Amino acid sequence: AKFAKAKKYITPKNKLFNTVTAMKVPISKIAALVQGTLIGDSNTLISGAAPFEQAGDSEITVAGNAKFLKKMSDCLAAAIIVPRDVTAGAHNLVQVDNPMVAFAKILQYFHPPVQPQTGIHAGAVIGPEFTHGQGLAVGPTVVIGRHVSVGDRVWLHPGVVIGDKVVVGDDVVIHPNVTIQERCIIGNRVSIHAGTVIGSDGFGFAPDGHCYHKIPHTGIVQIDDDVEIGANNAIDRGTFGKTHIGRGVKTDNLVHIAHNVSVGANTVLVAQVGISGSVTIGKNAILAGQAGVAGHLTIGDGATVGPQTGVGRPVPDGQIVSSGIPEMPHRMWLRVQRLIPKLPEFSKRLSGLEKRFKRLEAKME
Repeated sequence: AKFAKAKKYITPKNKLFNTVTAMKVPISKIAALVQGTLIGDSNTLISGAAPFEQAGDSEITVAGNAKFLKKMSDCLAAAIIVPRDVTAGAHNLVQVDNPMVAFAKILQYFHPPVQPQTGIHAGAVIGPEFTHGQGLAVGPTVVIGRHVSVGDRVWLHPGVVIGDKVVVGDDVVIHPNVTIQERCIIGNRVSIHAGTVIGSDGFGFAPDGHCYHKIPHTGIVQIDDDVEIGANNAIDRGTFGKTHIGRGVKTDNLVHIAHNVSVGANTVLVAQVGISGSVTIGKNAILAGQAGVAGHLTIGDGATVGPQTGVGRPVPDGQIVSSGIPEMPHRMWLRVQRLIPKLPEFSKRLSGLEKRFKRLEAKME
């Protein structure tokens, strides 16, 4: 079937992107923005937010832990965001429950999200029966398949490919060169960063002793609301059913999620995490960088898997597990590596020594 011709790209006279204009606001307004308590001069004008060591005399910064709280007297900022129990200091203070969350909100205030130019670029290719809401922005070289539906205020950056029968919710940003393959479902307020592939086939083959026969993957990927997917992720569709990314999940760059994995709400997957097929991860879990999970396991709610940890058994709710080897001098590492193959022999000898020691103890009694 032929693709429908794309609509003419809308080119209003205004600039393509919003720019951050220079502004100064009273610190009292910033304190109200983050539900904070102000200690100091409410008329002090703030022009922006900056890191603790770099903040100037018209900027606000954050001191969220003891390391920075001890150095507040050296800080040049006009104001500092601090925990509720901090009351003393030569600066204007904004007391809040969670300093880092408050600082994030202030950064968003001074640097609002870039807004796209709405319309469909003439270089986009749109399949038949494409439906969309208001405020759609489609960049050049975007390809949209048949029977695709997207909601309001969706932004498809250049090079995005959307397969047949994909459904995308409202307020979604899909960055350059992302591919979402057929029948996948994307929720509201989702951000998918450049180079990610959603809905590719899982790694499934049936061996007959001579070669491997591909197992068709007929499922989908479902991504719920308020999810952010990092750059160059690979999220495979289910063999049957679905691979499910729960509400509020955040993934870093270079994360791989295999077929039929379920990731619970508000879980965080850090860079280079690899999750094998049919794994179930609970809510509010954290998998640190380069952690790997074997297939068909369960990681509980609130569990934490440390960096470079290989998970080969279920992890209960709330448990912290780790196995990454810390750094050490290279010569020591070489000695350790030589000892590892001998550990079974050492264990056997130690067990024998323990038995002999117990026999000697019994005789002495």
